[in-house]
Amino acid sequence: MTFFDRLRQGLARTKQNIVTRFDDIARRADEPDRRSRPVDIETVEALEELLISADVGVAAADRIVSAVKQSARNGSSLRDLVKRQIRDVFAAVDGPVVVENRPEVMLIVGVNGTGKTTTVGKLANLIKSEGRAPLICAADTFRAAAVEQLEIWATRAQVDIIRAREGADPAAVVFDAISSGKAKGRDPILVDTAGRLHTRVNLMNELEKIRRIAAREVAGAPQEVLLVLDATVGQNGVTQAREFMGAAGVNGIVLAKLDGTAKGGVAVAIAHDLKLPIRYVGVGEGIDDLVPFDADEYVDGLFEEKW
Repeated sequence: MTFFDRLRQGLARTKQNIVTRFDDIARRADEPDRRSRPVDIETVEALEELLISADVGVAAADRIVSAVKQSARNGSSLRDLVKRQIRDVFAAVDGPVVVENRPEVMLIVGVNGTGKTTTVGKLANLIKSEGRAPLICAADTFRAAAVEQLEIWATRAQVDIIRAREGADPAAVVFDAISSGKAKGRDPILVDTAGRLHTRVNLMNELEKIRRIAAREVAGAPQEVLLVLDATVGQNGVTQAREFMGAAGVNGIVLAKLDGTAKGGVAVAIAHDLKLPIRYVGVGEGIDDLVPFDADEYVDGLFEEKW
């Protein structure tokens, strides 16, 4: 199964939530006597309600619907108009991170319970499958059994891990990991950090210390700070991301548990409201169930006409 197949499979519950209603809306809007006319108010209201129910968010739904209303039909189907507008939302966010100095340091951050530690293991496996040699850094030294859990994932992915005793200074573990990575040619360094809220001043200070150590050892590091969001919490995830952006320097999102929600439209809300790129999505519990996010495949998977 390809990455794209897994992404579409992960969207199954969201698609099931919207496909029948969207097909009904599109069918009415695309009737021959309506095809070349402006979108009517009934269609607009039904489309907006549908998008919001999928957790696309009020602001993004309003933008999409407004753009559809303003677009000349010119024979375009409603489905094509909606897909084009959602693609435009994703096109407005940043592209891939340019890494000028090696090794790349990737900080994985988020609140407890989002699937952060399992995401690190899956990400290591994905990166290794691409022919690179990642190194896992177990910098969550506070949560009970966090290191042991991460070691299990590292073993499954057959990736090296740098760890320390429980309660050790996380920044010191990061220093050791970067040093080891340089010596052994490991790249990138995947840093699992302790779950935290942006309001926990001591933990946010600890994260800033980790960032300083990484920058001292590798110019420009950490090149990526990936915030893991639980897709099942919907709009609350957007709020979490907004709070972390300034405090943690987040520049990318991992949307975990996409397969577990019928409101996978939250990906659109993240792109629209936060202008943050979604780098990866979790589509299952297996080690291979983290895939790169592709906006075109996401949109096609959400609005394709047939299962």
